Amino acid sequence: MLDMGVKKLSIALDERVAEAAAASAERHGLSLSAWLNRAAKDALAVEDGLAAVAEWEAQHGAFTAEEIAAADAVLDAARKAAPARR
Repeated sequence: MLDMGVKKLSIALDERVAEAAAASAERHGLSLSAWLNRAAKDALAVEDGLAAVAEWEAQHGAFTAEEIAAADAVLDAARKAAPARR
């Protein structure tokens, strides 16, 4: 997906959250804005994924324990193979 520019916002965070976010951004070599943007993208991706799972389960029934275990194994392997995120 192409970025379509930026929208400047003024936000308020709990003090401890703001401090922890700033520290994490620094550890990752990111500006706080870039870190917050990544966190928002990640949260939206999770939300989209959960909605897709709910839609699939509504049409086909709940995943079995075996299907969940297989998915967990695939995700574990992908995490081990993925390069570290900056």
